[in-house]
Amino acid sequence: MAARILVVEDEEALTTLLRYNLEAEGYEVEAVARGDEADTWLKERIPDLVVLDWMLPGLSGIELCRRLRARPETRQLPIIMLTARGEESERVRGLATGADDYVVKPFSVPEFLARLKSLLRRASPERVATILSFGDIELDRDKHRVRRSGRQVDLGPTEYRLLEFFLEHPGRVFSREQLLDSVWGRDIYIDERTVDVHIGRLRKLLNPDGEPDPIRTVRGAGYALDEQFAKAAE
Repeated sequence: MAARILVVEDEEALTTLLRYNLEAEGYEVEAVARGDEADTWLKERIPDLVVLDWMLPGLSGIELCRRLRARPETRQLPIIMLTARGEESERVRGLATGADDYVVKPFSVPEFLARLKSLLRRASPERVATILSFGDIELDRDKHRVRRSGRQVDLGPTEYRLLEFFLEHPGRVFSREQLLDSVWGRDIYIDERTVDVHIGRLRKLLNPDGEPDPIRTVRGAGYALDEQFAKAAE
């Protein structure tokens, strides 16, 4: 699945440039122009990486970076800081605040993309892994094939994407809304209960003979791959 990038930048021309080049590389891109709006956005959903401008209306990039690093759910979120400040002391300040990388404007787009890819590889190796596994379940991205305990599991396209998404984030609980955004996409309107239907289908296909269920239902919160399942399968 494509990595999701949040661009927090108030220069419209630069936002357009970044969106065009990131989408050309296959990434899903969201853009926000204000720091306070980005703060609210990030409390509701978490992307795979944030491109964050230093100077923003509403809330500075530095302060937003501090807040993200203070929250457990975004403490490890990869952040690239964009700024017109090139002095060494300012770069040190940006990195000390918690940014993973620091890019000074104006910058080379190919170099920026190379840095972004490198950071994504370090932060989310599962994004580039060919084989994803959890307990006795294995998903081969190249062959588009799923196996459980060695037997092939034939999944529909939606069930396959659901399983792939769960395997990329083992143990993490996702609400129905988050699953709809990540698996179906934000541009498609589907009732949240549709998630329950596809989760049910995925469970039946993975557990036809009553095997232990790898998917955990968290009442009032959503669904997750059950870490206890993986431990039991070791």
